[in-house]
Amino acid sequence: MYTALRDALEERLAVVADHTLRDADPRAHLEKLKAASARLDELTKQLPSDADPRLRHFLERQSYLKAREWLAANA
Repeated sequence: MYTALRDALEERLAVVADHTLRDADPRAHLEKLKAASARLDELTKQLPSDADPRLRHFLERQSYLKAREWLAANA
């Protein structure tokens, strides 16, 4: 579960950082961002009930850098 979550998180962060695509094709960039966000949201909903509350908080508040740090240290 955490591997998929980490991958989805990295994918979304990469899309946000892709200024080349954003500048060349804003619509494609937005669609890619929507897809990455939807995947991350779906995985967040699938977190087990005993998932660390801090991780859940970071994901629900879209503190993705903090979530990435938490996953790197704890998963």
